[in-house]
Formats: sequence, C-alpha cells, structure tokens
Amino acid sequence: MEDPEEMEQSSQLRQHACRVMNAINTVVENLNDPEKVSSVLALVGKAHAIKHKVEPIYFKILSGVILEVLSEDFPDFFTAEVQLVWTKLMGALYWHVTGAYTEVGWLQVSSSAV
Repeated sequence: MEDPEEMEQSSQLRQHACRVMNAINTVVENLNDPEKVSSVLALVGKAHAIKHKVEPIYFKILSGVILEVLSEDFPDFFTAEVQLVWTKLMGALYWHVTGAYTEVGWLQVSSSAV
C-alpha cells in the first residue's frame, strides 16, 4: 500500500496501528517489570519474523515515523527532553524485537538502534 489516501481509508491499517500503540503502551506501563517487557516484545518480534515475514528494518522505520508524528502533533509537549526519552524507548523496543528475530534465525539484523 503506497497511496496515502488508501492508507487513511484502510480499516486494517488503522486496526494494526492501534495494536502497535497498545503494545507500546503495555511496554511503558510495565517498564518496572523487565520480564514482561521482554516477553511482549519477543512475541511481537517472533510473530513478525515467522508468521508475517516482515523485514526487521521496518521496525526502525516505524520508530522514526512515530517520533516524527509525535513531534509534529504535540510540539508543545514533545520537548527535547521528551524526544530523548522517546528515542531511547524506540531504541530499546527495536533492540528487543530484533533480538527475537536473531533467536529465530534471521541473520541480517542491523545492530544500530533508532
């Protein structure tokens, strides 16, 4: 899907976006429970590697898009300090998810974070 209008009208894409943000919310709500965070992100990574066959680079791209949207939509709240924290969070998410890719045998996973 490449047409922005088609993306806006896609209920499937909207549902997936909600699942993505819900997963990020679950991670944030459980930052004090590293096992829960690892478990959630391992499930996401393994499902996308095995079932959906999604290249891991798309997680990096998505991280950048999320940061950009937050910055554009919430400029008063998305200060430099908040941006730094979100960037670290996206890097940690990418690290955990790509770790799951490595576990299931994907060989070409970029080691750099966001």
